[in-house]
Amino acid sequence: MNNNTFSQLAPFIQEYIYLHNWTELRPVQIAACEVIFNTDAHLLIAAATAAGKTEAAFLPILTLLYQKPTRTINVLYISPIKALINDQFTRLNDLLKTADISVCSWHGDINQSRKHKLLKNPQGILQITPESLESLLINKHQELIRLFGNLQFVIIDEIHAFMGSERGCQIICQLQRLEKLTQTQPRRIGLSATLGDYSMAESWLSSGTNKSVITPKLEAGNRQVKLAVEHFYIDQEIEESDYDNYIFNLSKSRKCLIFANNRTQTESIISSLRQIAKTEGFPDIYHVHHGSISASLRQSAENAMREPHTPAVTAATLTLELGIDIGELERVIQLESPLSVASFLQRLGRSGRRGESADMRFICGEEKPLSEASLPEQIPWQLLQSIAIIQLYLEERWIEPIKPIKYPLSLLYHQTMSILAAKGEISPAALAKEIFQLSPFANFAKDDYLLLLRYLIDINHLQKTEQGKLMIGLAGEKIVNRFQFYAVFAESQEYKVKHGGTEIGSIVILPAVGSQFSLAGKSWEVLEVDFKKRTILVKQFEGKATIYWRGGGGIIHSKILQRMRQVLLEDKNYAYLQKNAQQRLNAVCELARKYELDKNNILLLENGKCCIFPWLGTVAYRTLERLLNSFCRESLEIRNIGGVNPYYLILKLGKDKFKSVYPEILSLCEQRISPEHLVSEAEAPEINKYDQFIPYPLLRKAFVYDYLDMEELRQIVKFWNN
Repeated sequence: MNNNTFSQLAPFIQEYIYLHNWTELRPVQIAACEVIFNTDAHLLIAAATAAGKTEAAFLPILTLLYQKPTRTINVLYISPIKALINDQFTRLNDLLKTADISVCSWHGDINQSRKHKLLKNPQGILQITPESLESLLINKHQELIRLFGNLQFVIIDEIHAFMGSERGCQIICQLQRLEKLTQTQPRRIGLSATLGDYSMAESWLSSGTNKSVITPKLEAGNRQVKLAVEHFYIDQEIEESDYDNYIFNLSKSRKCLIFANNRTQTESIISSLRQIAKTEGFPDIYHVHHGSISASLRQSAENAMREPHTPAVTAATLTLELGIDIGELERVIQLESPLSVASFLQRLGRSGRRGESADMRFICGEEKPLSEASLPEQIPWQLLQSIAIIQLYLEERWIEPIKPIKYPLSLLYHQTMSILAAKGEISPAALAKEIFQLSPFANFAKDDYLLLLRYLIDINHLQKTEQGKLMIGLAGEKIVNRFQFYAVFAESQEYKVKHGGTEIGSIVILPAVGSQFSLAGKSWEVLEVDFKKRTILVKQFEGKATIYWRGGGGIIHSKILQRMRQVLLEDKNYAYLQKNAQQRLNAVCELARKYELDKNNILLLENGKCCIFPWLGTVAYRTLERLLNSFCRESLEIRNIGGVNPYYLILKLGKDKFKSVYPEILSLCEQRISPEHLVSEAEAPEINKYDQFIPYPLLRKAFVYDYLDMEELRQIVKFWNN
């Protein structure tokens, strides 16, 4: 035990350490204590999963709070998900059993009595989501000084989940608004296990403050990792496939987390596993955890995963990806490939938390290609992506850098309305001054904001008073007065599903009475639909049913696509590939050699079609697609552009135009074409939640700078071998 650091900690923390038989403080905890005790700087704690980051932040902060308690909330802990708050609430209460320091969780699933208790006597630690914090800024505006007047620390957990998103920009706005009101500048502590660029994280963490950020340099530990990748062909007609049985045997009688990239997959696999378990006489230990499952069922899943010495299997989306401590988790199963190296590391890090090896199994399924399938349809993209992501981390310890948003327009609307909702009315000049003091809006010109304000007045989201001040208009009130307003991310209008008096969850697409669907890993039949209350009454039935979610997309980095190409072309043994996966890889590598994909990025297919393998990430692929659509329709006589972003593009060309495709693309990339040339005057891409309330010229401007990348396209096209 480092006696010097240990002796600085509060007596109740020292007692906790002794009672829990800690033999030493971890390096990250010692480093964090030194920064918090000896400096006034912000702190970025970037360390591997299970390195003790949470304790590294809280041990010194709680010591200072114990030594000098305040009469307002002292520590604000911001989390991206409710489940992480629930987890940290339990851990903090255990630590604070003998200390007179309170902890209050605050999100949509917390009962009002606990919230009222904090409002009446604000002190200690407040754990909150950005959405609930927005609600406080609006609805408790007159009480914010009483609540946060002596705020000393802001802990932002899993900061990689916020950076590069409007939600992350929202947090910076919230903190700056609080600081201006309370005339304090609390120290910010950022936590993350998956950062590719520390300097970008430091810049984000310190936004709008005059304090520097210290990131302790820590040696990476040698953590033992077990990895395996297997592949299956899936036949939708078979009730219990080899794919399902393989996953059942991997998870049978174990504590397992199954990660999927969308809600549909979580529902489908748990429904299948539950059926197999019933057939073979095994207990029902299966749970589903995603945003459309009711709070009580999500909590049941979390409790089951924490219960010691008891098997439990939960299929989840990213709702269980972040930070939750499941100490006895034996294995993580990943269905198909995650979208990023960062996501892979987060999911891997859920297991191996008590000195055991981290254990993660990738299962890639695909429908067997038909004999007449075109070349791109014969390639197992998810298998290649899984290998590429694993190799990028094993070989280079590379993690995606996070690109900041230049023009967060939807958030600009949101914060404008939020400030007005909090203050009632304000002069246009004062409103503009408040907005431009928020660092996420530093790139906007004053003319841009004036254009937005005039437009919002025109559509009655704002109105001018007789004194020339601005207030929320009638149309704006309909937006601001809904609880969904607090979130900057879009939420689907879902129908609540109830079985008797129990809420199961919610679904987006309304089913007909008598139809069947799957939710929470079980199958339900619709008995009645209450359109006014948006409620569906159901009864349970045995068997599998349709799933009611659309799949979601995401951003894949170009470096992953480049590494996928290398997997296709290199002669390398990947020790973690299982039998089927190795055979499938061998087959596709033989296909790559046959079509000479080492020399060709553009191939002629049947019926006047050509296929482009751009090996570009999502953003650069989108840019190439627009380049072809804007400049090559006539010259190449393109009748149709299709494909799957970011893996391949299919062009239906005019006769004898194939040989012109690469020279045409290369020539365009060598010209001074800017992203503005790829967006027509008639376009106004609405991508984010409040884009529908933004004037078209601003939407085009934001799309050009935040959703296209002509420079990256230029760099990669130069190296195509055509």
